[in-house]
Amino acid sequence: MTASSCPSPLTTQQMPVRQRINSIDMLRGLVMLIMLLDHVRERVLLHLQVSDPMDIASTEAGLFFSRLAAHLCAPVFIFLTGLSAWLYQHQSPVPRDVRQFLIKRGLFLILLELTLVNFAWMGAYHTLWLQVIWVIGLCMLALALLSVLPRTLLWLIALTLLFGHNLLTPISFLPGEWGYSLWTLLHDRNYLVSEGALKVKVSYPLLPWIGVIVLGYLTGPLFSKLTDPQQRQRILLRAGVAALLLFVLLRGFNLYGETLPWQAQPTLVLTVMDIFNVTKYPPSLNFLLLTLGLMCLLLCWFERPMPAVVRRVFADFGAAPMFFYLLHLYVLLLIYQLLLWQFGANHGSLYGVPDIRWVWLMSLMLALLLYPPTRWFAAFKKRSSWRWIRYF
Repeated sequence: MTASSCPSPLTTQQMPVRQRINSIDMLRGLVMLIMLLDHVRERVLLHLQVSDPMDIASTEAGLFFSRLAAHLCAPVFIFLTGLSAWLYQHQSPVPRDVRQFLIKRGLFLILLELTLVNFAWMGAYHTLWLQVIWVIGLCMLALALLSVLPRTLLWLIALTLLFGHNLLTPISFLPGEWGYSLWTLLHDRNYLVSEGALKVKVSYPLLPWIGVIVLGYLTGPLFSKLTDPQQRQRILLRAGVAALLLFVLLRGFNLYGETLPWQAQPTLVLTVMDIFNVTKYPPSLNFLLLTLGLMCLLLCWFERPMPAVVRRVFADFGAAPMFFYLLHLYVLLLIYQLLLWQFGANHGSLYGVPDIRWVWLMSLMLALLLYPPTRWFAAFKKRSSWRWIRYF
């Protein structure tokens, strides 16, 4: 996607009041359900941990492709956060203060990660895992600082971070060296605090994700009401195809953008797995080309006619993302504790199901269980006058 792909910013007089954009909610709802699948896996299949990149020799195909699907979640969440910030700024007759919006919500997300989210994962506080909610919060703070810059400079920042951060891979610091803590936050997945009563681990290094949120912010004008829907669909389609073709070129010939080159394997399935075995922590260029390319195609597809029930279900899940996020984590914590109490630990200190098919089944059942409260909250949030409720 290039700077010329998006319309120029609209003036205050031109911009009408907007409602929620259904295709954005639908995309967010889809990735929330994919996220549910991945989190069920992390609860009841944790004894079959997957590395990053994944070890294709020890990861069976069903587990590999389930985890691969989940790669879509973080890029979409962070891209849509930037896009939503632009829409917030321009969706009223008078432009709003996007910096205040981003700072308040960014700090709120960081607080959530350190408190409710971490407890939901562990049921205790012995390690603080700084994961996706944390990095979204930091990205919002970064965008608050960068949003005042000219669009041309923002494009330069976004593309430099997306395409250039793989050049930083050889840089590393050992614990105790002067740059270790800063580099752990920005680029290397590691422990900030590795000893003591409370350990702290950065699971989502920040630097490339800033490029993603800025890219989402820059794409905002594409979703203004004055943009012709067919024009938007053409741009999204071209951007998605271009990103995937660049992925095929760079990854197919092992040119650039991935730390681990693929090799021909004994079977076709293993070879395909090796090609798509891209690095998430931090996200490689090939990871981002693949996921953001698919995201563009999905956004285009969700603007096309489809059954009303499909539109409604995806949009309902996507209209209350933080509510669903917290709800599903605590439901999973409760279910896991009940399974552990009923059946006991069967894999060391963990309880685990036999294979990935159980994860698929449990995810489907949980999606059906959690849909009514999520739909209710989305409707309540829409009609509520409480400002704090919009944080969920």
